[in-house]
Order: sequence, then structure tokens, then C-alpha cells
Amino acid sequence: MSMMGQGVLGSGRHLLFGLSLGLRLREAGRGIGLRRFGRTPRRQDQDQGSGSPTAITVHFIYQDGRRVSVSAKEGETLLQVVVNQGLHIPGFGACEGMLACSTCHLILDRATFGQLPAISEEEIDMLDLACGVTDTSRLGCQVILTKAMDGSTFQVPMQVNDARGKQQEQKQ
Repeated sequence: MSMMGQGVLGSGRHLLFGLSLGLRLREAGRGIGLRRFGRTPRRQDQDQGSGSPTAITVHFIYQDGRRVSVSAKEGETLLQVVVNQGLHIPGFGACEGMLACSTCHLILDRATFGQLPAISEEEIDMLDLACGVTDTSRLGCQVILTKAMDGSTFQVPMQVNDARGKQQEQKQ
């Protein structure tokens, strides 16, 4: 067998051994688990009572103070609202909702923040990378709209930290 063939086989053996060990440890309940991103439930397209999505209104306050009101559907994430409504927020949603960046960081009012389920460890990790984090900050990809959020306001922070680690500031 050639040296090149031995190198490929050798690395293959190590890979298979590592996978086998990882699976055995996982089965034993003390080992390597797969990290799942985005524990937020998926969008529910229809309101169970009427058979059609419930339209709600949400407001965004841009970095320059401009307020934009848009119609959204119950069950959509804030990231989906921004994309579906064509709102221009620089760098917003760079990871497309995979909970792998902090570009969809938004600041919520206390009432809306209090209605949300507890924040996951993964979301906290991503918020650690965001600029201008407050005690009511959340990632838009993890906030699912409910009827109770009708009329809620979401503020875009002054700076956005994009997936490549570059900061973007709104020019005023």
C-alpha cells in the first residue's frame, strides 16, 4: 500500500474510532451530545380556531429614531417579519435564523419581554457577541409573535455586530 493510501486509511480509522467512542459515551449518558441550535418551536401557520393566520401589528424603532409599523402573522419570528416586510436593518439576520450570530438583536419593552419564554443558553451565548445589550435584549430569530404582542415595539440597537465580527453603526 502506498504512503498516501496509509495516510487516508489512518485518518479514517481515527475518525471511525472517535465516532464510535462518542456514540458509546452518549449512549452511556455521560458524553458527547449534539448541540442543537434554535430551540424555539417552529412557526405555526394557522390559528387553530379560525383556520387562518391572525394578523397583528408590530412597531420597529430604527437607530435614527424613525418608527415603522408593519403587519405580521401570529407564529412568525421577528426575523421573518423583517425579511417578509422588506425592512432594511443593516446586517440583520446574517445567519438566517440558525442562532449562530447576533445580528438580529433587538431591544424589547419590559411588558413584551415578560411575555416571552425563558431565554436559552445558546441565545445568551449569542447575545454576548452583540453590541448595546440591555436587560430586555433578545434575538429576533428566537422571538415568536403571539396575539398578546399585538402593538409591541422593538428597538434596533445603535450598533450591529455582524457574523464576520465587524461592527456597523447607523449614520445619522
